Amino acid sequence: MESDRKRLALLGGAGGIGRVVAARAQREGWEVTVLDLPQSLERHPPQDGLRALPIDLRHEDQVAQAFAALGPVEGFVNLAGFMTGMKPLTDTNVHDFDELMTGNFRGAYLAAMAALPCLRAAGGGAMVNIVSGLAAVARPGYGLYGANKAAMVHLTKTLAVEAAPDIRINAVAPAAVDTAFLRGGTGRSDENEDSHLDVAAYTRVTPLARLAQAEDVAGPILFLLGPDSAFMTGQVLWVNGGGYMP
Repeated sequence: MESDRKRLALLGGAGGIGRVVAARAQREGWEVTVLDLPQSLERHPPQDGLRALPIDLRHEDQVAQAFAALGPVEGFVNLAGFMTGMKPLTDTNVHDFDELMTGNFRGAYLAAMAALPCLRAAGGGAMVNIVSGLAAVARPGYGLYGANKAAMVHLTKTLAVEAAPDIRINAVAPAAVDTAFLRGGTGRSDENEDSHLDVAAYTRVTPLARLAQAEDVAGPILFLLGPDSAFMTGQVLWVNGGGYMP
């Protein structure tokens, strides 16, 4: 992590948080590669100096091809994820389950398995998974999404044990962040449609009295990638303005 050439891969890097992380990482000396859906890369082309690789986590062959083209990296962040709207578990079906499980948890598993050799090829490094406060706190209508993120927390902790000591693996668990994710996700929806979240009600029960911004999440991510967290692995940083405290 202290080498002159630090390489960082951002999966889902064309999204709202990803674009902020990419810009900050560049300023801090990282060479950044953005991996995202082709339509996301088309809608938000990476800024000058950033490499882009198309990927769709639903397809194992595309994951393998993208990470083979990626090469060695010292840092990997998985920002990919989506929701399909709020509904009680009793109103969901197997199609809903399979769509979310495939796009989120199965995709996270495939990405982690593909990223580990890239980190090892660089001599070690750090992986950061973006999960959610819903992994620990149940809320009506978020059952499938929360279950996916809870599974990602367990995946993070298990991999942290198995990949040590050369690779550190941690997670950041934000609350709601004011990005296109609240409107279906970058590349998966009309980003101008209404949010599924009642922002006024949400901020009333948040001690810091506002919705999180992408910058609030970028800092913890860069912290977990860098030397100041060198003795941290298997941990989750909860970034939620005090709204809930797991």
